[in-house]
Amino acid sequence: MKRAMMTMAVVLAAGVAQADPAMVAETAKGQTLVDAAGMTLYTFDKDSDGNSACNGGCAANWPPLMAEDGAMAEGAWSVITRDDGAKQWAYDGKPLYTWVKDTKPGDVTGDGFNGVWHVAQP
Repeated sequence: MKRAMMTMAVVLAAGVAQADPAMVAETAKGQTLVDAAGMTLYTFDKDSDGNSACNGGCAANWPPLMAEDGAMAEGAWSVITRDDGAKQWAYDGKPLYTWVKDTKPGDVTGDGFNGVWHVAQP
């Protein structure tokens, strides 16, 4: 009985593997990272590895891809701490954001905005 319970616990733990916080989708810009709703993710040239420079009004227009408490970084994915203490996903060290003017999955209207915003590509 004890052995059966241990086997069941191992099987259950294996089924709880964490999925990547974003997916890859084909857009007009080629293969692009998108969030769970299919909205394009962007990077910001003013960010430095592991730090977001987009706060306040910037974050209202470029909502960060937030990480839930306990999110586990793996591979190219990392979790950074924002100025307000909230957690945000980063890919290859670059924090990720959506753009409020993208209205449907596949939109890439933020690419090249002010010369500092770019679609995130795997």
